Amino acid sequence: MEKQKIKVAITQGDINGVGFELIIKTLSDNFILDNCIPIIYGSTKAAAFHKKTLDIQSFNVNVISNVSECRPKRVNIINCGNDEIKVELGQATKTSGEAAFMSIEAAVKDLKDGAVDVLLTAPINPAVIDREQFNFPGHTEYLEQVFGTKGDAITLLVNDVFKVAVLTGRAPLSEVSSLITEELIVSKITALNQLLIEDFAIRKPRIAVLGVNPLAGSDGVLGQEEIEIIKPALKTLGEKGIVCVGPLAADEYFGSEDITRYDAVVAMYYEQGTIPFKAIAKNRGVDFTAGLPIVRTAAIAGVDYQVAGQNVVSEESFRQALYLACDVFRSRSNYHEISSDPLKKQEHKKQRPYSRA
Repeated sequence: MEKQKIKVAITQGDINGVGFELIIKTLSDNFILDNCIPIIYGSTKAAAFHKKTLDIQSFNVNVISNVSECRPKRVNIINCGNDEIKVELGQATKTSGEAAFMSIEAAVKDLKDGAVDVLLTAPINPAVIDREQFNFPGHTEYLEQVFGTKGDAITLLVNDVFKVAVLTGRAPLSEVSSLITEELIVSKITALNQLLIEDFAIRKPRIAVLGVNPLAGSDGVLGQEEIEIIKPALKTLGEKGIVCVGPLAADEYFGSEDITRYDAVVAMYYEQGTIPFKAIAKNRGVDFTAGLPIVRTAAIAGVDYQVAGQNVVSEESFRQALYLACDVFRSRSNYHEISSDPLKKQEHKKQRPYSRA
C-alpha cells in the first residue's frame, strides 16, 4: 500500500526577488511530484509573470481555494494575492512585503491546523513587511511566536556532509558575549542532541563545540569564556551522557577533516558558522529551523533583487530544502511511532532518504 504523500506548504517569498524562480525551477522536476504534494501559497498573477519572464513552459499549476482540493502529481497553488498585485523585479516595495506576509500567514495557519505537513519558505525581505504585522528579523522568530516556543528554535545549517548549529541565532555581534551562558549552552546542546536523534535518526550523536574567541581563547590568553563558561557547560553535558567535544578553535575545525567526524558542530555566533558552511556547502546547503514542533526549511539564499528575473540563480539549495523537510518529517514521525510502541523497535528499518544526489 502506497504511503500518503507529504503535503509541502511553500511560501512565495518576495515577489520582486528570486523566490518564484526557485519555486518554478524546483517544481518543474517530476521526481518531486512523485514523492510529495507541493502547495504554493502565493499570487497566481505573480506566478504567471515569473513563468513568462523565465520562459519555462513546462511549469503549470492547479489553482485551488483550500488544501482539501489539492491534487497529487500536480503543482497546487492557493491564491494569496489580488488582481491588482504588481511585480516590480529587483525593487523592494511595500506591495512585495504585503504579498510575502499574506503568503506566510496563510501557510502557517494551515500548518498550525494540521492541513499541511511541512513548511518550505522562499526568501523574504523583512524590511519591507509592515512592522505591526511582522516585527521580526526573519521566519524563525515569527514561527517561535506563532507556536509559543520563544527561545527554543535552533538555526541548523545542513548539507550531506555536516551540520552547523548557531548558539545565539542572528544576535548582533556586540551582544554575543553577554548572551553566551552555561545555561544556554546546556539547554541548546541538549535540544540539539535530541533533535539529531529524532529528526536525523542518529542513535548516539557526536557534537563538536567551538570556542567564541580566536584559537578558542588560547588557555585564557585571548579570553575567559572558554574556561569560565563553555568548559563547565560541556562537563555538565557529559554528565548527562551527551557526547560533545570542545571548545575547539573554529579555523582549525573547519580547515580539517573534523567536519566529517561529528554529527553536528555548534558555532557560538552567526558568522562563525554560516560563512564556512556556505563556503563548503555552496548551493547544496539548507537552513533548517530545528527545535520547533513543526518542520520548516529554506534555501541558503536571499531575495537577490539584483538578479531577479534573469534565470541565473541555482535552485539546488531550494530543492534540497524540500527533500530535507520530507526526510525530517518522516524521521520524526517514525521516532514518535516507535517511542509510543517500543516493540516496533525490533521491526523498524531505517528508510532510504528522500533526497537524491
